[in-house]
Amino acid sequence: MEQLNQALFLLINAPAHPDPVMLTIAKICSEQLIWLIPIAVLVGWLSGAEKTRKFMLQATAAAILGMLINGLIGMVWQHPRPFVMGLGHNFVPHAADSSFPSDHLTLLLSVAFSFLLHQRLRVIGLMLTLMGIPVAWARIYVGVHFPLDMLGAVIVAALSTGLGVATAKWYLAPAFCCASAIHRRLFAPFIRRGWMLK
Repeated sequence: MEQLNQALFLLINAPAHPDPVMLTIAKICSEQLIWLIPIAVLVGWLSGAEKTRKFMLQATAAAILGMLINGLIGMVWQHPRPFVMGLGHNFVPHAADSSFPSDHLTLLLSVAFSFLLHQRLRVIGLMLTLMGIPVAWARIYVGVHFPLDMLGAVIVAALSTGLGVATAKWYLAPAFCCASAIHRRLFAPFIRRGWMLK
């Protein structure tokens, strides 16, 4: 399996002197697209009613669970990144921590899968899920991940989304009360003027 993982990596990873345009696209996909996740959650919270805001909290919980699971996996099983092994070419500075699973893709897909579970957010969830394809490709292309790191991220994201839904009855109500109180305090002037939902 490891030989296949490395062979696929070398097939996707950029050559020593890649096309500058392709490398720029890969860097944007590997480092910048992830910012669409907090933006989507924040916009959903600020513009949505109570039900939508609870969906945002559930998606956030799934993302946090995904990161925790990834951290536990990294503690139990350290898998070196390609550049640590001297494999392929690396074009993005990165810590030499465990590569498996990909945190970027786990975060993205945890939120995307959570959105897919709710009818009113399904289109956005599908768009974010599809966005995972260029992100996964780019993380391999620039030399910071293996293909199996991406497969691991898909599995962890699905697991964390399921856990987020299964445990919502315990955390969602208090989390919503707390987040709403913070929201009202932070945005009180805008709420009073009617510029923002309470």
